[in-house]
Amino acid sequence: MDLFSNIPSDGVSERIEELTRLIDKYNYEYYMNDRSLVSDYEFDKLLRELTDLERQYPELASPNSPTKRVGGEVNKTFRQVTHRFPMLSLGNTYSIEEIEEFESRTRKLLGDTLFSYTCELKYDGVAIGLTYRHGELVQAVTRGNGAVGDDITSNARTIKTIPLRLTGNYPDDFEARGEVVFPFNDFEAFNRQREADGDEPFANPRNAASGSLKLQDSSECAKRKLQFCMYFMMLPPNAADDPRLATHSGRLEAARTMGFKVQPYIKECCDISEIRQFIDYWDNERWNLPFAIDGIVIKVNQVALWDRLGLTAKSPRWAIAYKFKAQQVSTPLESISFQVGRTGIITPVANLKPVWLGGTTVKRATLVNADFIEKMDIREGDWLLVEKGGEIIPKIVGIDTDKRAAGARPVQYITNCPECGARLIRADGEAGHYCPNSDGCPPQIVGRLEHFVSRKAMNIDSLGSERLEMLYQKGLVVNVADLYSLKREQLVGLESYDEVGQRRAAIQDKGADNIIAAIEKSKDVPFERVLFALGIRYVGEVGAKKLARYFKNIDALMAADVEELAAVEDIGEKTAQFIYDYFHDEKHLQLIQRLKEAGLKMSVVESQLSSTLAGKTFVVSGVFANFSREEIKANIEQHGGKVSGSISGKTDYLLAGDKMGPEKRKKAEKLGVAIISEDEYLSMVQ
Repeated sequence: MDLFSNIPSDGVSERIEELTRLIDKYNYEYYMNDRSLVSDYEFDKLLRELTDLERQYPELASPNSPTKRVGGEVNKTFRQVTHRFPMLSLGNTYSIEEIEEFESRTRKLLGDTLFSYTCELKYDGVAIGLTYRHGELVQAVTRGNGAVGDDITSNARTIKTIPLRLTGNYPDDFEARGEVVFPFNDFEAFNRQREADGDEPFANPRNAASGSLKLQDSSECAKRKLQFCMYFMMLPPNAADDPRLATHSGRLEAARTMGFKVQPYIKECCDISEIRQFIDYWDNERWNLPFAIDGIVIKVNQVALWDRLGLTAKSPRWAIAYKFKAQQVSTPLESISFQVGRTGIITPVANLKPVWLGGTTVKRATLVNADFIEKMDIREGDWLLVEKGGEIIPKIVGIDTDKRAAGARPVQYITNCPECGARLIRADGEAGHYCPNSDGCPPQIVGRLEHFVSRKAMNIDSLGSERLEMLYQKGLVVNVADLYSLKREQLVGLESYDEVGQRRAAIQDKGADNIIAAIEKSKDVPFERVLFALGIRYVGEVGAKKLARYFKNIDALMAADVEELAAVEDIGEKTAQFIYDYFHDEKHLQLIQRLKEAGLKMSVVESQLSSTLAGKTFVVSGVFANFSREEIKANIEQHGGKVSGSISGKTDYLLAGDKMGPEKRKKAEKLGVAIISEDEYLSMVQ
């Protein structure tokens, strides 16, 4: 049906078209060329007029109207989409010697053929693909596992540098690929606002961008000021007739004329010396960019040569990525804080003079434990050398001894809990100190509550850290069983205050209903996750599952002695003793009884699908198209198989997904373990 078949005859459609054209033009000039052609007032006036017309004549509203930039659509389930063209990852290296090998190998494969390379910045963001048909954006999909991604179209439309309608000459049907980045200034402002609101700041711009694209409310994504930078065009075969598209650099220049934001830092290089110059320049200059990059991408420029060079199983042979080494800075140690975790473990944290590092301002970094401080010989007022592990987490890697003050005193580790004052304990053979006052130390209590409601435990998603802290402060919840005694009327209107006395938002009727519903739903969580949720020391997700399957119910588990517990696979004597002590504490027995009475599942419900894999042991590695890693492990067990965390002579199959580590493959080949793909596994169980 023609979109404009019922157009009113009073010129409304023409006005909508004119407003759309003007707003698109002003948006393009502002976000692509940093030029304001009209005042903010005039722009907002035009946008309001277009919004009003579309509300009055919804049949004339385009899915790619500029009004979609502000968001408003709610997407609770991000539909999975199979990529028309797989989104292959590039081969990565930190070695300039490997870049030289790549260049030499490429030149050897192409012989006397004349060709060049493009060198461009490797964005540190989130890769997505945008499909355009007839010049209109129709779909945006995340990379996912390379074969399947999530449909994020409603959120993508809010990003100002993603063109909703193309200009000039463009292919009729193609895919634009690029990276969504969070510019440093906008990211810092966003984090400051989160901290002011009492929320945890994001660790880095990449994490924030990734989280933003999966927000359910697109209007929230619109507030984040993300940018899309294009770096690739996937074209249909007939598009090759366009001479502009014969080279990669030509495609990017053509994309610029279509309305895409394309980096201006691309350089065409003829040989390895020019490639090295480009890498060396940007290794130093990258910190002056307004967004994060983590390396340089080198591609053969002539598109016709790509097929000749071909692909490996995971990446093209005509491109490679050089990744920069982590940046290191020196900054003074101002003080040390000691944090208490949910199990009582004390973590020392260095409070640093704020320093810019790898795209964010670093103020804190972990000091691990007392041994780390002693081994590093950290002293009061020292200048610490800090770098980012994997360009994400700041870590202390050394001391700048040249800046150490004369007579600087060694750091003294605390002897008492900073929260409750209890004398700290350090058990034989353990690196960390811990507070033994588990039932009277506030951070431990709230930490156990947070662990209990977490996604992999009871999955009570309506109770975040702030609300749990509030419930604890009000005396409504002091242990996990208290959650199941909460009443709606206790929650409505409940409010709290932050550390500076600022009132936080109170819980409204709908919020209270959501909390009660989520708590009720958690009663369906299987026994192994209930056991994990209890937070018994050293009993992780896998250990809880093995204990649940071995003992079948909570009563048998509580009746077991240390020897029986240690007989369970992967449960050593040390963990067995902690489990035994936990279930022989009267307070914990009372807690279990209350959870039973609340209706939580305290026994295994068998859900065997078949015994096809009985007696077979699998190791699972990599990313899969049809399952998460946890789902495929559960599927193996439901068909009677056993899942192990490491490869040994007893392993029957290595189930290999995308991005599987090379070491596991080598070990499997060395031991003669069969390596199977996801499709081969599905054939086995189907």
